[in-house]
Amino acid sequence: MMLGSGSISAQVTGGKSQSIFDALQESKNGSGVVVIHQSDALRKMVGERFQGANVETADTISYIKMQGFRIQIYSGNDQRKSKDEAFLKEHEVKEIFPDMPTYVTYKAPFWNLRVGDFRTHEEARRIQRQLMDAFPDYKRQMYILKGEIRIPMNN
Repeated sequence: MMLGSGSISAQVTGGKSQSIFDALQESKNGSGVVVIHQSDALRKMVGERFQGANVETADTISYIKMQGFRIQIYSGNDQRKSKDEAFLKEHEVKEIFPDMPTYVTYKAPFWNLRVGDFRTHEEARRIQRQLMDAFPDYKRQMYILKGEIRIPMNN
């Protein structure tokens, strides 16, 4: 059983999955007794956080989608150069910030490069300053946007 940092998971004992409620109520010699009263609906919801409209799974990682902030580094509408420019700048960002999530998107007629999945504007601003120091030529195009972000759930 694991408790802490916002996650609760069940144990597998004897090949059978055990909910957190069952694990807490399990009697052990020399221990006290825990009694939990809750509805069946609540029991069913616990452990179901990897499903729902705001959850997305890519490869083996599940993400919760929520409102937050990203930093736009590049936006261009020159059909001949903008796509290549967006991917070039993404590569440059990845060289210095390899763990930073990057998103190259096309929404006619613009190619955009946005980075990060920040829950707060302050967090995005702190990283924006680091990006501006690392890429002074991009400063004029760099700004923070509010929108949907992806937070990894099973790290």
